[in-house]
Amino acid sequence: MIIKYFPPLMLVIALVGCTAAPPEQRAQKAQVSVSRTLDMEQLCRIEAARRYNTGPEKLTVTGLEQYQASYEMRGYTSRKEGFVCAFDPEGQFSHLSMR
Repeated sequence: MIIKYFPPLMLVIALVGCTAAPPEQRAQKAQVSVSRTLDMEQLCRIEAARRYNTGPEKLTVTGLEQYQASYEMRGYTSRKEGFVCAFDPEGQFSHLSMR
């Protein structure tokens, strides 16, 4: 008699398990100190100025963004040539990409 109800019971249990909401995942944001951000900006300007053969004062840096385990700082030259400076999780300069 129990065998008669076993398949529908298993189906109900499986459906209940499938409808449960997955746990919410949130990205962790590490805070970078203001002095570290300014150091990163200065290093980005120096590297971009070297690459574009111009002065650091002729570059505009628009801000710092965090991506998983790295940071990116975007900017552009007076000729509107874009670049992105990448930094590792500790804020050390990684590379410069021209956009």
